Amino acid sequence: MATNHTKYAILGVLTIGCRTGYSIKQMIDGSLNHFWKISYGQIYPTLKKLVEEGLASVKEQTQEDKPDKKEYSLTSDGEKALRDWLAEPLESVPKEKNELLLKLFFSRHQSLSTTLHLLEQYKKQLKEVYATYESIEYMIRDNNPEDVDAKYWLFTLDYGKRTTVAALDWCEDTIEAIQEEE
Repeated sequence: MATNHTKYAILGVLTIGCRTGYSIKQMIDGSLNHFWKISYGQIYPTLKKLVEEGLASVKEQTQEDKPDKKEYSLTSDGEKALRDWLAEPLESVPKEKNELLLKLFFSRHQSLSTTLHLLEQYKKQLKEVYATYESIEYMIRDNNPEDVDAKYWLFTLDYGKRTTVAALDWCEDTIEAIQEEE
């Protein structure tokens, strides 16, 4: 049975000071979303389930002229569940869904110039992703150098940077090989 990793992602985010659905979404968008996709629509149902399972608690704060604000905290059972999950072996090597690779696989059905254009677009997007990773790295190093989680954030960021560089290299080699065909 596949594990609901979103549950553990949110348990983890609760350990770094994010207490509201909104702050959890901001943290996910600024960090986890680069390697783990969680939609806004998954956050609140998952938080509700965590509370029902006793892995998180919730306190409601009344706000003037606004709906009540819910603040979530990890319970000791939630901390244990997170630690237990972290210690489990990986289920599998993740498989990447990549629209470019899917289109490239069937590219004999389009012109070489269209394929080259797609590869150039992809290369441009990869460069933008790499620039985003660099700005996140500077932000972590400048704003959170003493944070106990910072080195782990930088490890995951380094993975993203390295895989992006590898994809850029592949992209350039593939463009060159197709251009030689022309």
